[in-house]
Amino acid sequence: MDTRATPASTAAETAAIELLSVDKTYPNGTHALQPVDLRIQEGEFVTLLGPSGCGKSTLLKMVAGLLEPSDGRILLWRKPVADVESSGHRVSFVFQEATLMPWARVAANVRLPLELAGVPESEIAPRVNDALALVGLSGFHNSLPRELSGGMQMRVSIARGLVTQPNLLLMDEPFGALDEITRNKLDSDLLELWARKKLTVVFVTHSIYESVYLSQRVVVMAARPGRVVDEITIDEPYPRGPEFRVSTAFAGYAKRLQDALMRASALGDPTTDGAGH
Repeated sequence: MDTRATPASTAAETAAIELLSVDKTYPNGTHALQPVDLRIQEGEFVTLLGPSGCGKSTLLKMVAGLLEPSDGRILLWRKPVADVESSGHRVSFVFQEATLMPWARVAANVRLPLELAGVPESEIAPRVNDALALVGLSGFHNSLPRELSGGMQMRVSIARGLVTQPNLLLMDEPFGALDEITRNKLDSDLLELWARKKLTVVFVTHSIYESVYLSQRVVVMAARPGRVVDEITIDEPYPRGPEFRVSTAFAGYAKRLQDALMRASALGDPTTDGAGH
C-alpha cells in the first residue's frame, strides 16, 4: 500500500480543523499561546512538536473543547467545537496517562464513554469487542489495569477513545512514558489504525523521531509564549516499517526538525513564562 498522501491530496481538501487566530491567556496572566492559524485536512496525520511550555497540550485541549480560547475561532468541519456532533462527526481525546479506573475491568473502562452518552445496552458490547480487537486486546475484557503492562494499559485507553467511533483522534503524548520497543510498536499500530479507520489524527510529542515516523506533516512550536514557528512535510509513503527508521531519508527529516527546534528555542523569551506542554 503506497499512500503517499500530502495535505493537498487528502479528502478532496476538506478541512477537519481550522484554527483562526487562536490565542490563550490564562486567568493568572500567563500567555500560553500567541495567535495561531492552522488548517488540518480531513484524513491527515499531523504532529505538534516542541519543548515543554510551547502550548502543544493547550492547543490540543482547545480543539477538544476542554479549554476555551481567549481569542480567535476553532472550527471542526466548519462548525464551532461545541456543535461538531451536529455535523455528524465525533472527536476522541487520548491523554498522556492511561487514566483507567483501577477498580474496573478492561471492558468496563472501554465502555464508559458509551454509557455516559446513553448508547443502548444492545450496542455497547459489540462496540467494546470491536474496539478491543482493533488494539489487539481481544480476550482481555476481564483483566484489571494492574494486571496489564504499561503498553497494554495505553492500548485500553486508545480502545476507549475508538469505541465512540471518532472521526478525529487527539493524542497528547500517549506513548511518552513507555520503553522504546513498546513505543515503536504502538506507533506502528497507530498508523495501521489511522489508515484502516480513515481517521484524522493530531498527535503531540517531544520526540523528533516519533514525529518523523508517524506524520504527514509536523508543526514545530516554540515556547514563551507558545507559537507555531515552522511546518515540515514528511513526504514518504505508508506503510512505514523498521527500515524507514534507519533510512537516509529518515535521518534527513530528523535533522531538519532538529534544526527547526533549535531555531524555536532561540526564539523563546527567557524573561516570560509559558504554560502548557
